[in-house]
Amino acid sequence: MSAVERGVDGHGRAGRVLSGLAVAVGCLLFLGGFGWAALLYRPYTVPTDSMAPTIGRGDRILAQRIDGGEVRRGDVVVFEDEVWANVPMVKRVVGVGGDHIECCDKQGRLMINGKPVDEPYLEGSGPASPTGFSATVPEGRLFLLGDHRSDSLDSRSHMTDAGQGTVPRDAVRARVDATAWPVSGWGMIERPGAFAALPGGTSRPGPLPLITTCVVVGAVLILGGAAVGALAQRVARGRKAAVAAHG
Repeated sequence: MSAVERGVDGHGRAGRVLSGLAVAVGCLLFLGGFGWAALLYRPYTVPTDSMAPTIGRGDRILAQRIDGGEVRRGDVVVFEDEVWANVPMVKRVVGVGGDHIECCDKQGRLMINGKPVDEPYLEGSGPASPTGFSATVPEGRLFLLGDHRSDSLDSRSHMTDAGQGTVPRDAVRARVDATAWPVSGWGMIERPGAFAALPGGTSRPGPLPLITTCVVVGAVLILGGAAVGALAQRVARGRKAAVAAHG
């Protein structure tokens, strides 16, 4: 084999190695991202409008599996409680153990321990609740409301139950991180800034953005690596043919 032919073959091998490396790393990121997501997240379909406009009827959500002890005010959670029909439900946590929750002040705002809370995520421009209420949350329990306050069966509907409409923390199955479907409504569920100033603050978003990045980058590397490999082979064949033609 001549020096020219060895050079052509060397370029071909380099292209194939680069292609193989890109595809291997891409597969690792792509499959690893899906595996990571499967371990941490569960999909749910929301059957009602009680969380509109944050989450609409029929929306597909991704919720991170968490322990109830990790829940903070402002979190949108998936929970199951036998008093609430013992089926998965989605509501927003507005009160934790020891909180006094009442509504409404003169501006129509929710009050937590005497402090008004602005809730820009609510449906409509009316008060935080069409009916007034007051409750003290027992330790180890949560007070939950829908964002569509005039169309939500939540803690207000269970005020006469034990615990004044609250549910135990261990009833929480997951915390909603994002809306996945429809595509037009895809996005992360923000942590409300109004709750950040209260004791305990708000929770941190889960790793869904990082997982999504891994999957997307992995797919790009797989496709790009395959394309580079095909191009390298074509170029190598072309150079070999040129060398052979010129003797």
